[in-house]
Amino acid sequence: MATKLEEARIYEAREGAAIPADDRPLFHLTPRTGWMNDPNGFCYYQGAYHLFYQYYPYDTVWGPMHWGHAMTTDLLHWDYRPCALAPDTVADAKGCFSGTAVPTPDGRLLLLYTGVQQVGDAPDQVNQLQCLAVGDGTDFEKDAANPVIGADLLPEGGSAVDFRDPKIWYEDGRYLCVVSTRDAQDQGRILLYESPDARRWTYRTTLDACRGEYGKMWECPDFFALDGQQVLLVSPQEMEASPDGEFHPGFGTVALLGQYDKGEARFTREAVQPVDYGTDFYAPQTVLTPDGRRVMVAWMENWATVNEAPRRHQWFGRMTMPRELFVQNGRLCQRPVRELETLWQNTLHYRDTLNGDAVYDGVAGRRLDLTVTLDAAASPDCRRFTLCLAEDARHRTKVEWSPLYNELLFDRSGCGTRRDIPHLRRLQAAPRDGKLTLRLVLDGDCLELFLNDGERVLSALLDTPAAADGISLHSEGPAVLDLVHHTLA
Repeated sequence: MATKLEEARIYEAREGAAIPADDRPLFHLTPRTGWMNDPNGFCYYQGAYHLFYQYYPYDTVWGPMHWGHAMTTDLLHWDYRPCALAPDTVADAKGCFSGTAVPTPDGRLLLLYTGVQQVGDAPDQVNQLQCLAVGDGTDFEKDAANPVIGADLLPEGGSAVDFRDPKIWYEDGRYLCVVSTRDAQDQGRILLYESPDARRWTYRTTLDACRGEYGKMWECPDFFALDGQQVLLVSPQEMEASPDGEFHPGFGTVALLGQYDKGEARFTREAVQPVDYGTDFYAPQTVLTPDGRRVMVAWMENWATVNEAPRRHQWFGRMTMPRELFVQNGRLCQRPVRELETLWQNTLHYRDTLNGDAVYDGVAGRRLDLTVTLDAAASPDCRRFTLCLAEDARHRTKVEWSPLYNELLFDRSGCGTRRDIPHLRRLQAAPRDGKLTLRLVLDGDCLELFLNDGERVLSALLDTPAAADGISLHSEGPAVLDLVHHTLA
């Protein structure tokens, strides 16, 4: 009799092979078949990037969690690998939840993940504890001692019901990991553990907590040094909107920037900001590339709206395009990975003073990389500037800049959707050195917008039919602009 893992591998190979390549985005990873949510185990191992993901191969809705697996050498073209984990032991019988991966000094690949186990008669009586599996990059053996970080290693007040998503790394001859929990005061906390061998763990400290703001339970932590700062990424549940509009309600993504004393294991928070301002972004995870870049991907969906989203394919869910992270002027910034430039074709460049409406020859499509630079200093009489995309007579999505308020409005309410869900986002958009730069990357229904070289980023999915591929620009008052358009193929 086949094991659960063997059954999943047989099923995904058969069903995945039946899905044509043109039924997927060009460079946004989708599940081999079935359901995808959080990215897991993003790592570089034996000459390739490996990305695992929360996975239910048998349906396009959430189910008992497996780990799907894909790999790439260029962060754009993905090859599917066999399902890596299935819920088939006592320690993870209710699901193999999120986690991460790290190469071992002896050349193997180690997975540290959350195993969900039943602890009572009711379906919701479960514990979430941390489990270990080690293998060759394709096949993994779960540790007989699982869970290796159990409830006994929680600090006082920590909850085993909400205890998940370990991020592991190897440093100075030891393994360290950060894990999320919710304490008795309903506060999200990020815990730090260390181990000599990834099997015997010791609780070290609590790095940070939500402190009554920035949501409640914090999920999917990541912790790394970048450009002289220490960055802690978390995905809070139950966020409230902030008065300045920076944080929207619901499921959020937050970057905490500060300093880290390794010896004392003390993180000092200095700044807090959203990671993404869009409607579809959650649970980011990063990898350090061989050339020293910190690259991030995230689940390009939204828990608050995902259950009612249309199922148009034999797969559901996708990852964002990988993005390079950097710190500039005290902010965590992002730009598309430079590998995207290898897909550029048919480059067009226009300079214009726009006053009214314009369509530029060749500037269209649903797979493109478009940068519009508005010389705001040279356009003092521009009262509003609008970029419309994925457009035809019936559909359009708008990006509208107001110089009076230095605000950018994203509006997908005309994209063709029939769902009563959030379609508007507003974000601060002050020109930098007199110029406002909008970089738009489209890959079918995936939209990613980078403002002022990634100072702020917005991710969203569009319900627009693929044939709606027009792009138009509109200005109330003269606007001096520079436009560079690349088709992606």
